[in-house]
Amino acid sequence: MVKVRLLPADNTNVNLGSRVLSDTSVQGGSSRMRVIFVDDEPNILSGLRRILRPLRKEWEMVFEEGGERALATLEHAPCDVVVSDMKMPGMDGNETLKEIKRQFPLVEVIMLTGHASVEAAFEGLDKGAFDYLMKPVGIDELMFKLQDAYKARSIKLKRNKQGASPD
Repeated sequence: MVKVRLLPADNTNVNLGSRVLSDTSVQGGSSRMRVIFVDDEPNILSGLRRILRPLRKEWEMVFEEGGERALATLEHAPCDVVVSDMKMPGMDGNETLKEIKRQFPLVEVIMLTGHASVEAAFEGLDKGAFDYLMKPVGIDELMFKLQDAYKARSIKLKRNKQGASPD
C-alpha cells in the first residue's frame, strides 16, 4: 500500500485509512490541481511519487493500486485528473475509465500503457479519455498532458456553471 498524506486546501478532511484527502471538491476551495495516479504495480506508483515530489506544493496527488480503489477515493475526495494504467488485473483501465466517466463526467482521464494498440487507444478515446500515452512516458510530456487536461476540465466546469452540458 502506498501511503500519501495530502495537505488540505481548507479545513475539511476525509480520512481514508492511511490517506487523508482534502475534500474541497469542484466548488473551488483550492487552486491546486488534484490528480489520482492508478496502476497495479506499486513500483510504478512509487517511482511516480518520487519523480513528482517537487510538485506537491502545486498539485495534490494520490497514488492508488487499482481502479476500484481510485473510484472509492473519487467518491470521498473529488479530483481534476486521473492518470490510469490500461492493463491491470480486476478492473482494467478501460473499465476504470468507463466508471469514472459515468460517475464523475467532469473528471479528465489520461490513459497510460506499455501494451498499446491503435484500436485500444481509439476505444479509450471513444469512452471519453482525454488522451492516451505510451509507457515509458517522459515526465515533461506527462506534466504537459496533465496541465492540458486540467485546463480542459476548467473549461468544462465554467460551461457547466453556465448551464451547458459537460461535454
